Amino acid sequence: MSDRKEPSDFDFDLDRSLPVEGPDAGDSNGPVVAADADLPFVPGGHGPLGRMMDDYFLRYASYVICERAIPNLDDGLKPVQRRILHALHDQDDGRFTKVANIVGQTMQYHPHGDASITEALVSLVARGYLIEGQGNFGNIFTGDGAAAGRYIECRLTDLARKELFHDALTDLIPSYDGRRKEPVVLPARIPNLLLLGADGIAVGLSTRILPHNFRELIEAQIAILNDEMFALAPDFPQGGLVDVSEYDRGRGRVRVRARIEPSRDGVLVIRDIPFGTTTETLIDSIEDAIRRHKVPVKSIQDYTAEKVEIELILAPETDPDRAIQSLYAFTGCETRIAVWPVVIAGGKPVEMDVDSILRANTDRLCLLLKQDLQYRRRCLEQDLHQRDLVEWFITERIYQSLETCKHADDLHATVMTGLAPFRERMRREVTRADVDMLLGLKIRRISQFDIDQNRREQASLTNELAEVQSSLANVRGHAIRVLRRLLKEYGDAYPRRTTVKVFAAVEARKLTERELQIRLDREKGYLGHAVTAGDPLLECSSLDRLLLVWNDGRCKVLAPPDRLFVDRNLTICTRSDRDLERMVVYEAEGLIYLKRFKLGGLASNREYRCVPAGGTIRFWTDIVPAQLYVLYRPEEGLRIRQQVFLPEKAPLRSLKARGVQMTAKTVQAIGMTPPEGWDPDLKMPLGVFS
Repeated sequence: MSDRKEPSDFDFDLDRSLPVEGPDAGDSNGPVVAADADLPFVPGGHGPLGRMMDDYFLRYASYVICERAIPNLDDGLKPVQRRILHALHDQDDGRFTKVANIVGQTMQYHPHGDASITEALVSLVARGYLIEGQGNFGNIFTGDGAAAGRYIECRLTDLARKELFHDALTDLIPSYDGRRKEPVVLPARIPNLLLLGADGIAVGLSTRILPHNFRELIEAQIAILNDEMFALAPDFPQGGLVDVSEYDRGRGRVRVRARIEPSRDGVLVIRDIPFGTTTETLIDSIEDAIRRHKVPVKSIQDYTAEKVEIELILAPETDPDRAIQSLYAFTGCETRIAVWPVVIAGGKPVEMDVDSILRANTDRLCLLLKQDLQYRRRCLEQDLHQRDLVEWFITERIYQSLETCKHADDLHATVMTGLAPFRERMRREVTRADVDMLLGLKIRRISQFDIDQNRREQASLTNELAEVQSSLANVRGHAIRVLRRLLKEYGDAYPRRTTVKVFAAVEARKLTERELQIRLDREKGYLGHAVTAGDPLLECSSLDRLLLVWNDGRCKVLAPPDRLFVDRNLTICTRSDRDLERMVVYEAEGLIYLKRFKLGGLASNREYRCVPAGGTIRFWTDIVPAQLYVLYRPEEGLRIRQQVFLPEKAPLRSLKARGVQMTAKTVQAIGMTPPEGWDPDLKMPLGVFS
């Protein structure tokens, strides 16, 4: 028997909100704090009220963490799940029982409302491993809830009945009101924690463990016992596809996708949905993407019943493969799930990974099997011992000597005297309980005793005892045999539903690169994709950012606007790319400057300057050319009429920096190709920057 550890017994470090041990742990009066003489009194801080609040908060936090939200490493269950299974085991007769009855039985152990019990029970039924249901338990695909508890029934599965319970090996503690006994943990021989998965939000921490496949878990345990390598991937009841390249043994994240298949021309069908979604939430996300013109879907038909079937009618002349990629990029057909396993181990929360959890479960399996073998050995030895006593008691007519005994003590003494000649053949000393057993034999059993049958049964028990002794000498080998039996009996009943696959990255910008057409109405000064008049400037994605540049050097980065007033001086409208190298030639104070630069990180909708105040942009390009042709205005006495500059000779600078001087002459034209009026036969020196 074990004693329940009350929440106040847990010592918490205030910095980590996790239990701590050792000399730094707090005492029974609360967490460790400095002496009052060292700290000023602050109401709610380090004074009496503050210490009281800290103490009460930590008691509450430890209770929520250890007694409600976080599963136990040993049996993989939360307290409410364990109590439901214990209640089912208590009244298990192989028949279905009303859920309302089970909820009422569980409330004898669970100090909370019936709603949480019902929800946990329905969730266990949906998993399908430990409890089977009869009636309407809802639909994990559509998200429909279960019927009322008085209309549905449940019972333990064969797997749970055989592999979860062992009354002789179960430590019991008083329930919350002291009227009942409940198990500390169940002696589960299957890795429930990874089989069922877990979600929980406690005070200061949370846990998320994804469900895995039964067969793969058992095979991995066999590999652990054989000192072999193994790898695990989640398996979801909704099926679908999963990419585990970032799973990191259960401490990273996974990408899950719906299974989408072309059905016929212009039609896609969703067969599986991602874990954590329902058909309703998935359809809502698709409809939202349709309204935002992200996916080329014309209509949706939902035929989901026992299996998922959502039919998507595509717009005419739509590429199915591109439509599928759009669904993954802009709807709930692809989601990311972050996982972070936190379990209760040794009475406190511990961060682990999937591999270490399964290794711990395998070690516990070996321990439970060893305890079970030891228990069976004691039972067999006791049975053989009693059979020997019964045989001697009857065949040697010891019972006839009892006729002259007048007192109870005389009866015991007579039996002990009659058994004395067989002391050396006994398996252990005879106890008073053994004598009481012999004295309780009925006349019918004595008169019909068959010594040959008794000895055959003894031989069978002796062989069984030898097998138990052999298994005890090699518990690991026995564990492997047990696991292989589980695979044979239950492996085919739980096939993998989710396909493991590496997903190619979906480039959302590429899928929508021609989604919006940006126009500029120069007459009215409006820019945007909702502008109908004016010149089309570029096609872009709603995910892009645009760079607007005015003639006077002002610039701004913003999302593609519907309709934005930009005035008539807008010079440049292009996609914003912080790492793209650009070039601007501008005139300031009668001089011509050139600047190579990158935008860097610019805040959206904030105005910057790419040329000094008072300057005017003469030339802009998003591609730095190898050569820049400059034609000067003809003037009296001008000897150099044209020049070629090499922009790569100019230093790379920031957006706000000043450019390098090109010339003080009056420029007539600039271009990446020779402008009109350029004389190809005129030899001129290369331009230099100063």
